[in-house]
Amino acid sequence: MRISSTKVIIFFEFSLFLLLFSCNKNAQNIVDKYYNNGKFNGTVLVTENDSIIVDTALGFSNFETQEKLTTDTPFYIASLSKPFTATAIILLQQRGLLSFDDQASKYLTELPDYAKNVTIRHLLTHTSGVWDYEKVLSGKKGLKNRDVLHWLQQQKNLQFLSGSKFEYSNSGYILLSLLIEKVSGKSYLKFLDENIFVPLEMTNTQVYDESKPVIRNKALGYNQKKLLDDYSILTTGDGGIYSTTKDLYKFDRALRNGSLINKNNSILMYNPFKLSDSKLSNYGFGWYIDDSKDNKIVSHTGGLNGFRSIFWRDLKNNKTIIVLTNQGDAFPVNSFLNDVKKTLN
Repeated sequence: MRISSTKVIIFFEFSLFLLLFSCNKNAQNIVDKYYNNGKFNGTVLVTENDSIIVDTALGFSNFETQEKLTTDTPFYIASLSKPFTATAIILLQQRGLLSFDDQASKYLTELPDYAKNVTIRHLLTHTSGVWDYEKVLSGKKGLKNRDVLHWLQQQKNLQFLSGSKFEYSNSGYILLSLLIEKVSGKSYLKFLDENIFVPLEMTNTQVYDESKPVIRNKALGYNQKKLLDDYSILTTGDGGIYSTTKDLYKFDRALRNGSLINKNNSILMYNPFKLSDSKLSNYGFGWYIDDSKDNKIVSHTGGLNGFRSIFWRDLKNNKTIIVLTNQGDAFPVNSFLNDVKKTLN
């Protein structure tokens, strides 16, 4: 018996519909399961091939007042700020205002002598050897970039020879924030507003720095017991940004379509740094990198106080997972991400 081409087309379209419906349902079910089990309070955006699979907000922005979250609620995104800092540095490079292999001390004359040969590239790739302040100073409320710089000036040497090792350093990205201000003549807040947030219409994204701008309708941070554990420091570069899943997706699209940075720098951003022993790290300019035959994954997570965040991007297969939560201790970051990834084609 011969089957008509029309029936074949109808069958194919119906099968495709069922596949997409199942994928959508499964991804949302994963989010619902974590929420119902008390492990997630926040917002999620999942996309595949430019189609939105999940776009949801579950829980409260303020547990005391029972104010519900919306997809427009700004969350503190912690280290998801680092890709923005790296992008700002790239924009300055594209304008001929700096080179990635310039010594940072060329612009930041306050750097201690032991760090005078650290390059901008070293800072971007966490290979500088600059000590990470977080374990020592992050509990200090109102901590500012200058406080971290002063702490670095009190250290006696680098942790290791620059370029020889990957060691995550929030301090390095604070130095990049100070460098952005020095080179541009504008605050980190203003430079990102004018060159990233406003052009991309990221209307619910804002830097929170020592000027303490009002972040309207923001989510407050809580711990697993729903006790207040809100963001309380004022550093920028390593963190300091509030945003939404929708706005972060706008940033994702701009990086993919080349509207922010040029093709050469797009390639460079996602290339792992080659260490002095010729081994590759797994970090480029502001992104962790997992490169294989079938996938090119660039990602970052963030976490501080009651906030956790995920920004996961499959560049080869056009998939994005963005997650923001304000009940940090309750949220198993890796388990959630792995479960959602399994639902994608």
